[in-house]
Amino acid sequence: MSERSELKARRKPGRPKEGVELRDVILDKAELIFSEVGFNGAKVRDIASEAGVNQALVRYYFGSKQDLFDEVVRRRGSVISGARHVLLDRLLSADGAPTVEGIVKNYLKPQWDMKYSGPSGAAFVRLQARLHSELDEHALHLRSEVYDASVKRYIAALCDALPEIPQEVISIRMAFLVGTYMFMLSDLGRLNDLTDGQIGEVGQGDMLDHLTAFLSAGLRAPLP
Repeated sequence: MSERSELKARRKPGRPKEGVELRDVILDKAELIFSEVGFNGAKVRDIASEAGVNQALVRYYFGSKQDLFDEVVRRRGSVISGARHVLLDRLLSADGAPTVEGIVKNYLKPQWDMKYSGPSGAAFVRLQARLHSELDEHALHLRSEVYDASVKRYIAALCDALPEIPQEVISIRMAFLVGTYMFMLSDLGRLNDLTDGQIGEVGQGDMLDHLTAFLSAGLRAPLP
């Protein structure tokens, strides 16, 4: 064995490996564990073990378990929010007034793409569903930090597209929209249960189109 190989073999857990960004490795493993067992069920020692590092290195990079969780949410949540801003900018700069369907689909698409981007993306969607069910002040603040700016822009665009619907009603219906698509993305839908298995597997694009049509109709619904 060469001297270089012996040095690599003796390297203890927690030492950075050449060519590997350990910070991202830790975030990837934390994302999977948080998505599986939630914040309370996750143990820093398990995250460290899965990442091949020691707990001290996790604390060095991220501090507390709460700080690590927050960074996991910010990392991919910011990607989703950023993509929503870009898609809405593109839609608003195009010729003609944006349609409700166009606004809704552009809002949904980054999250939809994340879900089907691979195991890590799917794990984040599950984690996000957990986060949206939490009502404590910290979770509410974290959701607000990551998502509110893009959500408010889409509400404003929908208000322009639906001037007959008051803003407060659009805001309520936007909450319905978020709850519905989070439910579907979390694989909690009962399509085959409700149809005795006749639906089968609905494709990613087809499901997004169905959801866009359904949610757009709900946003347009007459006032109660």
